[in-house]
Amino acid sequence: MSSDDTSDLRLRAGKIRDRGGSPSRRPRSLFAQVMKAVTKTKGAEIGPAPKRGGRSDRRRDGAASRHRKGRCCRIGRGQAAADRLKLVAQQREPGERMRRVVVKARIVRLKLGSKGADAHLRYLQRDGTDREGKKGRLYGADTDAADGREFLECGREDRHQFRFIVAPEDGDQLSDLRAFTRDVMKQMEEDLGTKLDWVAVDHFNTGHPHSHVVIRGKDEAGKDLVIAQDYITDGIRLRAQELATLELGPETDLELRSKLTAEITAERFTRIDRAMLAEAGEGTLNLRPEAGQVRADFDRTLRIGRLQTLSRYGLATESEPGVWKLSDELEPTLRELSGRGDIIKAINRALKARGEERALESYSLHGEEATARITGRVIDKRLTDELGERLGLVVDGVDGRVHHVALGSEAMSNAAEEASIGSIVEIAPAPAGPRPADRNIAQLAGDSGDYRPSIHRAIAEASRIRVPGGDNDAYVESHVRRLEALRRAGIVERLDADHWRVPPDFEQRAADYDAQRRGRMTLRVLSSLDLESQIGTDGATWLDREMTSSRRVPIVRAGFGADVDRAMKQRREMLVEMGHARRTPDNVIRVPGDLVARLERSEIERVGKSMAADKHAPFKMKAEGERISGVFTGTTSLVSGKYAVIENAYEFTLVPWRPVMDDRLGRQISGVVRNSGISWDFTRSRGIGI
Repeated sequence: MSSDDTSDLRLRAGKIRDRGGSPSRRPRSLFAQVMKAVTKTKGAEIGPAPKRGGRSDRRRDGAASRHRKGRCCRIGRGQAAADRLKLVAQQREPGERMRRVVVKARIVRLKLGSKGADAHLRYLQRDGTDREGKKGRLYGADTDAADGREFLECGREDRHQFRFIVAPEDGDQLSDLRAFTRDVMKQMEEDLGTKLDWVAVDHFNTGHPHSHVVIRGKDEAGKDLVIAQDYITDGIRLRAQELATLELGPETDLELRSKLTAEITAERFTRIDRAMLAEAGEGTLNLRPEAGQVRADFDRTLRIGRLQTLSRYGLATESEPGVWKLSDELEPTLRELSGRGDIIKAINRALKARGEERALESYSLHGEEATARITGRVIDKRLTDELGERLGLVVDGVDGRVHHVALGSEAMSNAAEEASIGSIVEIAPAPAGPRPADRNIAQLAGDSGDYRPSIHRAIAEASRIRVPGGDNDAYVESHVRRLEALRRAGIVERLDADHWRVPPDFEQRAADYDAQRRGRMTLRVLSSLDLESQIGTDGATWLDREMTSSRRVPIVRAGFGADVDRAMKQRREMLVEMGHARRTPDNVIRVPGDLVARLERSEIERVGKSMAADKHAPFKMKAEGERISGVFTGTTSLVSGKYAVIENAYEFTLVPWRPVMDDRLGRQISGVVRNSGISWDFTRSRGIGI
């Protein structure tokens, strides 16, 4: 541009993200733009949304009203196919009955860095799900051995993921369930007008064979795949019914009668229940002949038989001959009963796989809340919601009972990833109320809301408060670490390194934060090794910790408790052979009090020296009071537990791992070795400003 050129460009400073212009001329949201395009396509009037309560809220015709009412569900691929399939279903002759297929669907929004999708796919391929009771096999459109890891990596950046369960009612009669699922997916691609990237697993571990299908949230052009809600709700099911009917033929009267007869005693919500609830007025069902209702004898027999079954559960009452009162809790109670039945079946399968059998009275179902501490061996993992990622654990307890616990929170499900089959775990009720550290912070902050670590340290040094372990620095640093975690949650504010601002309701907000993160209970892996592996190992095992603990878990000599009692006796004999325990003249084995610390140190030194040869760097065992500084490069699992590898330019060391360290993988960390563990300093960070 020459010096004499003029320009109307004028730079004006404005607010962040402000694109200028009046509010009425600001760009529309993506949803508003999509809706404008849909409206324009349908030929309707384009204009601003009408205000509620005004004249413009009145619809000019019924078509416009229907369009606005269901506008969201009609956006996406497959809408035309869904409309066409519904029309065909309505025009079908009454006597032509299609084969029933149950389709459950869920759209899962993928979180960045989350491993939930990995866990879901991994548990779909768990043992005991195929025809032979072996591990489920993942397959795709063109392969019988799909690579699940490759599928997940390709979809790591996807915004969402589709999960379906396709369960034909007569799935056991299909010649090939895998071929049926592929036909359904091929037809789905034609309806949606795009190729789909999907994998599936067939499950035969229930009464009805079914397929789990996972579809990436991208179309063949790499754009976000959006499927119309109508197609997800009805289209896939109608397509699957067509294919099942094409192979098996229409459902005959004899087959329908047989299926309905089996539902009379079913412990679940059935078609008969749904029909009776729809017919009952205000919860009352009149089956008397003089009621004027025309009903076939078989239909009446089904209802009476089902009502007699429901009466045993207290869900139906015959107020007078032929008149029944249905409970308001009929549907939720039957659905809960069905869920309990699935859990009991899962426990039976887990015990049968181990060649064991227990009385039904020894089963304990806890839901998402444990009222007492549970210690035992994990014998099974299952998805509590087969479309989700939340896990349930079957734990064979030392109390002689078999427990099922549903891990409600995401944090609990993530913790369960460390609990392999055969590992020893502890499940306990979550602590209620604020932590002791929170009470200390609130007390020192007072009405002003100012907490200063220097003042806290001065009070501790003056012996005005009792400090655990007598280490004042570590004691105050633990409070600062707690404040750092709450600062990231937006509960407290750090003004400088020695000044924190605490809100008036600090204790309650901190307690609510903990409850949201960990749910109603806590899960801790006590040992990743099973009992048999712990007996002969030279590391510090859970058996060793129990033998030397003053707070041993009470053991009932039945079930897993009997196995623990036997394993402890064998472990004592092994410790004598290793030289870690001694036998008295009266044939009593004495175990030293520092057994666990001795075994831990011995294993760490042995493993550290072995790792030094691979790393080409010296290993150093840190002593009490010595400072640790280096880069957290990874973890290693030992018999004594999980340890973190800390490396610097001169050496590396192994220290006990803590969950809070995972966020600092590959970063510099530092701390001090204490009697109770490592006191980490995560509050200081280096940046450009130094």
